[in-house]
Amino acid sequence: MSQPVEQSAMREIPPKDDDLSAWYTAVCLKAELVSYAPVRGCVVLRPYGYALWERLQAVLDRRFKETGHQNAYFPLLIPESLLTRESEHIAGFAPEVAWVTHGGGEQLPERLAIRPTSEVIIGTMYAQWIESYRDLPVLINQWVSVMRWEKATRPFLRTLEFLWQEGHTAHATEAEAREEAERMLAIYREVAEQVVGAPVVVGEKSASERFAGAVHTYSLEALMPDGKALQVATSHELGQNFSRAYDITFADIDRTVKHVWTTSWGMSWRMLGAMIMLHGDDRGLRLPPELAPIEVLIVPITRGDQPDVIAEAHRLGALLREAGRRIKVDDRDEKRPGFKFSDGEMRGIPLRIELGARDIADGVAVVVRRDRERSDHDAKQAVPIDDVVDVTARLLRDIQENLLRQARERLERMTIRWPGIREHSSLERERFLTACRERAGLLEIPWCDVASCEAEVKATTGATTRNCVPLLPEDLASCCVVCDRPARVRARFAQSY
Repeated sequence: MSQPVEQSAMREIPPKDDDLSAWYTAVCLKAELVSYAPVRGCVVLRPYGYALWERLQAVLDRRFKETGHQNAYFPLLIPESLLTRESEHIAGFAPEVAWVTHGGGEQLPERLAIRPTSEVIIGTMYAQWIESYRDLPVLINQWVSVMRWEKATRPFLRTLEFLWQEGHTAHATEAEAREEAERMLAIYREVAEQVVGAPVVVGEKSASERFAGAVHTYSLEALMPDGKALQVATSHELGQNFSRAYDITFADIDRTVKHVWTTSWGMSWRMLGAMIMLHGDDRGLRLPPELAPIEVLIVPITRGDQPDVIAEAHRLGALLREAGRRIKVDDRDEKRPGFKFSDGEMRGIPLRIELGARDIADGVAVVVRRDRERSDHDAKQAVPIDDVVDVTARLLRDIQENLLRQARERLERMTIRWPGIREHSSLERERFLTACRERAGLLEIPWCDVASCEAEVKATTGATTRNCVPLLPEDLASCCVVCDRPARVRARFAQSY
């Protein structure tokens, strides 16, 4: 995208409710999260955007290490001969793979794929490293970028190159691999909800939506304000498909040679896109404190030369830093307070502290919450300066909880659950298909779990299954809402990003 378009988007943010897509792009640019790169479909992650990624990376990385995982790094380039050994996997990724065909001006004897994901290269190495049951489990994660040749792109949500983590584990038994896939899914859910403030629904992908080469794929799905779903994390139980393709074997305790059972799981910077869409408003970002690079913005309000006000602002900032808060004191003398307020709101800083000479004389500071409308009676309050550290901690906790609560309430409002029906109803079918077309939200129905039925819904409405959960007791003996087959699962349908 050209630079003039980016500068135009910087000048004004359209109302979120009028055009979510235009609002989203403008906020990403004006809050200085990203800039467009010279390569189509790629973005530059600016310092403030990268700081968000670092926060997300840190909370995930700590949880991974607490569960025994270690970080490693594997090559970016994958020989074509290796990639094609797992046929289902390469078939699933073929349209998105970018290839290196020349190096140093010479044509390569074999094409090299730029990693779209790393099961292949990691499986190849595991085959060399694993010999005995004593080598298991292998619990490895890597933080990398990957490339998928997408046609339509949008910052964080879908780009040619993106940042993510991908975990890859090997186990002696199927039960251990299943437990691993479920454990990582639970970690993702905890981070999504308790850190990002993004409520999610968890379930298993249908066969047609499953990760290429997996036996079971589980996903976390968030619902955006426009009624579209966004997949924010996945965990895959790969069975022995990759271990057979790449000959990953081990000598078990009974001395028999067996193939290992593997998993893979990942979360990308797409989670940041979910956070932006879910929480932002017409003033810009609203960041959950757990993820915010800056939790508290202190703005000294001066008239002329008032060094005592600046000094008191920095003293208060030092006290908050000592208490573990992430602080910025905006003492730029070339910018007016109103500009600093708007700039902090655009960047989604959860709390703002305003401090002027009269406030200091009265022994108070004015604390303003970003999660409230300006007109809300509790958006702004005067707090005794001696109490600011304690009040700040309480307000940040409340803001974190409030953002999640607001998003949960929206998810519940926009989730439509069909009761089980004993006989097929053309009226219920049409009601469901209409809701899919109109992006009414997350639509949960008793479903037959048949690929042709899912394909029909997608062809006529653009919606797909996001994930599936077991039937409820009252659904037993129900038929599918779409067709007249018996229902086998409850499926959540929605259009998606």
